[in-house]
Amino acid sequence: MRWWDIEPVMGLELELFPEDAWSHGMYWSELAEAHPGGTRHYTVATTGDGVIVGYAGLMAVAGEGDVQTIAVAEGHQGNGLGAALLVDLIREAARRGCAELLLEVRVDNPRAQRLYERYGFQPVGIRRGYYQPANVDALVMRLDHPSTEPKDIEDLHHG
Repeated sequence: MRWWDIEPVMGLELELFPEDAWSHGMYWSELAEAHPGGTRHYTVATTGDGVIVGYAGLMAVAGEGDVQTIAVAEGHQGNGLGAALLVDLIREAARRGCAELLLEVRVDNPRAQRLYERYGFQPVGIRRGYYQPANVDALVMRLDHPSTEPKDIEDLHHG
């Protein structure tokens, strides 16, 4: 993801997360740390003609990773794009030497929870009222020892 991707990403952000969408400023701040040696990794998924239909972000600091966001446009959900974005973040966390990868997911989003479970994430706690202003709880999930190896990731996905 680059600065010129912020506008199309914001269009998706507002569509997919109308109650708790990130702001332009949040994306600018995140991308300011997405450089060699920085603490962030952001990526976009595009169609053949360059339209952004998904995006994902990772924070990696001192051996710990955190999935900041994953989103896929409604017309492209269910086709493996979310999984591909997640695999990209898992591999990047491993490449950066993260011993664990954490994420928060809405408790009312079982589809996303199942995706994370397929890739080895386990529930470890609840953050009460995490998503505001809707006051929805977040399920905290953790993946121990993320791997860069495609076989390891494939084994998790199919196993």
